[in-house]
Amino acid sequence: MLVKDIMVQSVVTAPRKTTAVEAAKIMSEKGIGSLLIVEDEKLAGLVTDRDILTKVVAKGKDIHQTSVDEIMAKEVIYVKPDLDVEDAANVMIENGIKKLPVIENETLVGIVTATDIIAAQPKIMDEIGAMVLLSKRSKPIAG
Repeated sequence: MLVKDIMVQSVVTAPRKTTAVEAAKIMSEKGIGSLLIVEDEKLAGLVTDRDILTKVVAKGKDIHQTSVDEIMAKEVIYVKPDLDVEDAANVMIENGIKKLPVIENETLVGIVTATDIIAAQPKIMDEIGAMVLLSKRSKPIAG
Protein backbone atom coordinates (compact mmCIF):
# COMPACT_ATOMS: atom_id res chain seq x y z
CA MET A 1 0.00 0.00 0.00
CA LEU A 2 1.29 3.46 -0.90
CA VAL A 3 1.01 6.82 0.86
CA LYS A 4 -1.18 8.16 -1.98
CA ASP A 5 -3.73 5.43 -1.16
CA ILE A 6 -4.31 6.67 2.38
CA MET A 7 -3.29 10.35 2.42
CA VAL A 8 -5.80 13.13 3.00
CA GLN A 9 -5.86 15.43 0.00
CA SER A 10 -7.84 18.28 1.54
CA VAL A 11 -5.04 19.78 3.63
CA VAL A 12 -5.66 22.78 5.86
CA THR A 13 -3.09 25.43 4.93
CA ALA A 14 -2.38 29.10 5.50
CA PRO A 15 -0.04 31.68 3.96
CA ARG A 16 3.16 32.92 5.65
CA LYS A 17 1.59 36.28 6.56
CA THR A 18 -1.05 34.60 8.75
CA THR A 19 -0.85 35.88 12.31
CA ALA A 20 -0.48 33.61 15.32
CA VAL A 21 -4.01 34.38 16.45
CA GLU A 22 -5.43 33.64 12.98
CA ALA A 23 -3.52 30.34 12.90
CA ALA A 24 -4.83 29.44 16.35
CA LYS A 25 -8.39 30.18 15.24
CA ILE A 26 -8.01 28.01 12.13
CA MET A 27 -6.60 25.12 14.17
CA SER A 28 -9.35 25.48 16.77
CA GLU A 29 -12.13 25.58 14.16
CA LYS A 30 -10.73 22.58 12.27
CA GLY A 31 -9.85 20.60 15.40
CA ILE A 32 -6.20 20.22 14.40
CA GLY A 33 -2.93 20.82 16.24
CA SER A 34 -0.78 21.97 13.36
CA LEU A 35 -1.08 24.01 10.21
CA LEU A 36 0.90 23.68 7.01
CA ILE A 37 2.16 27.01 5.71
CA VAL A 38 2.30 27.38 1.95
CA GLU A 39 3.52 29.85 -0.59
CA ASP A 40 2.48 29.38 -4.24
CA GLU A 41 1.22 25.85 -3.45
CA LYS A 42 4.66 24.91 -2.15
CA LEU A 43 5.25 23.88 1.45
CA ALA A 44 7.03 26.69 3.28
CA GLY A 45 6.74 25.43 6.85
CA LEU A 46 4.63 24.04 9.64
CA VAL A 47 3.32 25.72 12.76
CA THR A 48 1.84 23.93 15.74
CA ASP A 49 -0.38 25.02 18.58
CA ARG A 50 2.65 24.43 20.80
CA ASP A 51 4.74 26.82 18.66
CA ILE A 52 2.14 29.53 19.27
CA LEU A 53 2.09 28.81 22.99
CA THR A 54 5.86 28.62 23.55
CA LYS A 55 7.17 31.08 20.96
CA VAL A 56 4.48 33.75 21.16
CA VAL A 57 2.27 33.59 24.25
CA ALA A 58 4.93 32.47 26.75
CA LYS A 59 7.35 35.11 25.47
CA GLY A 60 4.79 37.90 25.71
CA LYS A 61 4.73 38.62 21.98
CA ASP A 62 1.65 40.16 20.39
CA ILE A 63 -0.42 37.31 18.93
CA HIS A 64 -2.06 39.78 16.56
CA GLN A 65 1.25 41.01 15.14
CA THR A 66 3.44 37.89 15.13
CA SER A 67 3.25 36.03 11.82
CA VAL A 68 3.52 32.27 11.51
CA ASP A 69 6.56 32.88 9.30
CA GLU A 70 8.41 34.05 12.42
CA ILE A 71 7.65 30.95 14.50
CA MET A 72 7.11 28.05 12.09
CA ALA A 73 9.45 25.14 11.49
CA LYS A 74 10.92 25.87 8.07
CA GLU A 75 12.57 22.49 7.52
CA VAL A 76 9.66 20.07 7.40
CA ILE A 77 10.08 16.36 6.87
CA TYR A 78 7.84 15.13 4.09
CA VAL A 79 7.25 12.09 1.90
CA LYS A 80 6.31 11.42 -1.70
CA PRO A 81 2.96 9.86 -2.65
CA ASP A 82 4.55 6.71 -4.10
CA LEU A 83 6.33 5.81 -0.85
CA ASP A 84 5.23 2.59 0.81
CA VAL A 85 3.06 3.20 3.90
CA GLU A 86 5.37 1.14 6.09
CA ASP A 87 8.32 3.29 4.99
CA ALA A 88 6.32 6.42 5.84
CA ALA A 89 5.65 4.96 9.30
CA ASN A 90 9.37 4.40 9.71
CA VAL A 91 10.03 8.05 8.79
CA MET A 92 7.60 9.07 11.54
CA ILE A 93 9.18 6.73 14.08
CA GLU A 94 12.75 7.77 13.24
CA ASN A 95 11.91 11.46 13.49
CA GLY A 96 9.41 11.36 16.36
CA ILE A 97 6.63 12.99 14.34
CA LYS A 98 2.98 12.15 13.79
CA LYS A 99 2.21 13.98 10.54
CA LEU A 100 3.89 13.94 7.16
CA PRO A 101 3.08 16.36 4.38
CA VAL A 102 3.02 14.64 0.99
CA ILE A 103 4.90 16.47 -1.76
CA GLU A 104 4.94 15.73 -5.49
CA ASN A 105 6.90 17.85 -7.97
CA GLU A 106 7.53 20.38 -5.16
CA THR A 107 3.77 20.84 -4.67
CA LEU A 108 1.82 19.93 -1.53
CA VAL A 109 -0.66 17.22 -2.54
CA GLY A 110 -1.75 15.81 0.81
CA ILE A 111 -0.90 14.80 4.34
CA VAL A 112 -0.63 11.44 6.04
CA THR A 113 -0.89 11.05 9.79
CA ALA A 114 -0.04 8.30 12.24
CA THR A 115 -3.78 7.73 12.60
CA ASP A 116 -4.14 7.22 8.84
CA ILE A 117 -1.34 4.65 8.88
CA ILE A 118 -2.72 2.83 11.91
CA ALA A 119 -6.11 2.55 10.22
CA ALA A 120 -4.51 1.22 7.04
CA GLN A 121 -1.80 -0.96 8.54
CA PRO A 122 -2.80 -2.34 11.95
CA LYS A 123 0.39 -4.41 12.15
CA ILE A 124 2.52 -1.31 12.72
CA MET A 125 0.15 0.15 15.30
CA ASP A 126 2.37 -0.96 18.19
CA GLU A 127 5.44 0.84 16.81
CA ILE A 128 3.59 4.10 16.19
CA GLY A 129 1.80 3.81 19.52
CA ALA A 130 5.16 3.54 21.26
CA MET A 131 6.40 6.59 19.32
CA VAL A 132 3.35 8.63 20.33
CA LEU A 133 3.82 7.72 23.99
CA LEU A 134 7.53 8.51 23.80
CA SER A 135 6.85 11.90 22.21
CA LYS A 136 4.67 12.86 25.16
CA ARG A 137 7.61 12.25 27.47
CA SER A 138 10.34 13.87 25.38
CA LYS A 139 10.98 17.22 23.75
CA PRO A 140 8.35 17.78 21.05
CA ILE A 141 9.33 18.11 17.41
CA ALA A 142 7.23 20.04 14.90
CA GLY A 143 5.18 17.71 12.82
